[in-house]
Amino acid sequence: MNKLAPAFIALLVALPVVSRAQTAEFWVGAGSSFLSNGNIGSTSPAGTQSDVQLTNGFRINFRLTLNTKRFMGHEVGYAYNRTHLHIFGQDSGGMAIHQGFYNFLLYGIPEGRRVRPFATGGIHFSNFVPPGSSAQYGGGQTKFGFNYGFGVKARVTNSIGVRLDYRQYNTGKPFDLPLASGRLLQNEISVSVGWMLL
Repeated sequence: MNKLAPAFIALLVALPVVSRAQTAEFWVGAGSSFLSNGNIGSTSPAGTQSDVQLTNGFRINFRLTLNTKRFMGHEVGYAYNRTHLHIFGQDSGGMAIHQGFYNFLLYGIPEGRRVRPFATGGIHFSNFVPPGSSAQYGGGQTKFGFNYGFGVKARVTNSIGVRLDYRQYNTGKPFDLPLASGRLLQNEISVSVGWMLL
């Protein structure tokens, strides 16, 4: 049950916003996940901080955007990231990073325009699931963080849109390994297609 708590919190935050929404958007996207400072520690206190590493990978995301003002909006979503866990230079297999997030959006152009650049910032959780484990059965470890970025949305028709996003997710390093230092920085570059409802 505790694994679902962040999702329930995000839902509770979003409910009051839904009632005030002027427009709603649902986005499905994919892209790349580039990890900075992907060294997450060692299996031994006598090792080095680069003994265990996470690699770059791909990302699939779903976003629900609620624009409540001419220049402002709110967004909740889920992303599935795929990476590989390397231990002492050997690939130990693919692993998942499940993310849930809330973001505030500040648009540079008011509601109703065809092209809208935006800046964004928010909070998220990342559930890191190592090879051979399953998030469904309580595998993995959840870390919390904050994210920020920018993007642009464009209407193709009255109800269909496309968007380009860049975000950086700043998260604690998973698994609490010896010699881990700093924060994990995950950089998202993604393209999405959306349904934009007036």
